Amino acid sequence: MFLNYIKELFVKKSLKNNLNNVKNEVFTSNVQTIGLLIDESDFRHSKELVKEFSLYGIDPKNVKIVAYRSKIEKKKTYSRPTFGKKDVNWKGEVTADFLNDFTGTPFDLLISYYDIEKVILMMITSKSKAKFKVGFSSVDKNLNRWMIDTEMENYKVFVSELFRYLKSIK
Repeated sequence: MFLNYIKELFVKKSLKNNLNNVKNEVFTSNVQTIGLLIDESDFRHSKELVKEFSLYGIDPKNVKIVAYRSKIEKKKTYSRPTFGKKDVNWKGEVTADFLNDFTGTPFDLLISYYDIEKVILMMITSKSKAKFKVGFSSVDKNLNRWMIDTEMENYKVFVSELFRYLKSIK
């Protein structure tokens, strides 16, 4: 328990260094690929969320999802790549290969679908090579380019607001 607290402090320090190096890119193209970082510790409607994207013309094959869980059961098989605290080391470096692939992929849009600041999730968001990042307004303002003010359970409202703003930019 105490070691987890110390590890979180080190990861926070690494995150703070990453946030100082954030570059803001301009959103200029249509959204073709979406990276979806979900906190499934609290939210269990990720399939419905992806279906909402398809209503706005996004092919579900172009949505790559990784899920975070605060407690991972060893014997359970998850339907999507799932990670926890053990997949980030003390230096804030990602140790899981699928997470390195996710953060290295230049998505058109990264959606950070968590509304509580968890250091591990914030670290993955900050390391992502996505062109444009969107998240909830309750999370650190330096992480995402756009923040949408709604609750996690209201995924339909989140998606409709997101695409309404994207249309206004084009």
